[in-house]
Amino acid sequence: MASIDLDKVLDKAWADKSLPEILQAPVSALKGVSDRDGELLDEAFGVKTVADLAELKYVRWAQALAVLDTTAG
Repeated sequence: MASIDLDKVLDKAWADKSLPEILQAPVSALKGVSDRDGELLDEAFGVKTVADLAELKYVRWAQALAVLDTTAG
């Protein structure tokens, strides 16, 4: 089972929330993502929540390319 240190990836206000709450949180709940960054993601891609960002096809494509690069050779 995969695990993640929520304190490292979430703003303090969100670190003690349940996973469903985190997934429905605004992207600014992620550490290092400002409210303005969230507004820009919404304007550019319609991303409003952490779940939206995770499902964004461009993010998935970039992750797949990165995996290919690290496993090749």
